[in-house]
Amino acid sequence: MEIHRLTCIGCPLGCPLEAVMEGGAVTAVTGNICPRGGQYARKELTAPARTVTTTLPMSGGVSPTVSVKTAGEIPKGMILACMAALGGVTVPAPVAIGQVLLSNVAGTGVDIVATRNVASA
Repeated sequence: MEIHRLTCIGCPLGCPLEAVMEGGAVTAVTGNICPRGGQYARKELTAPARTVTTTLPMSGGVSPTVSVKTAGEIPKGMILACMAALGGVTVPAPVAIGQVLLSNVAGTGVDIVATRNVASA
């Protein structure tokens, strides 16, 4: 039996959670005020995932960069591979919010999308 202490990020309350793991599975979560705490602890301890945000260089735009993010969460262990895949990407202007700039980044099945509009220069 392992006991893990986490701070929930599922809502603004930031509940202090205590999760019990046995045999690689979460068997109990306490300390959460809302149901999201239990869901967060189970996911964080068994399959942690994150949304990645960054900027990419642009060509021909009114801005030298465009802000981007993953369209969904990727496994936490794939963050460095995701960033490496973005290393050589330059985005041509114009760009629209939500536009897919790179499909299936690093084989995760998740796309990279623009988070702002950038017009051509």
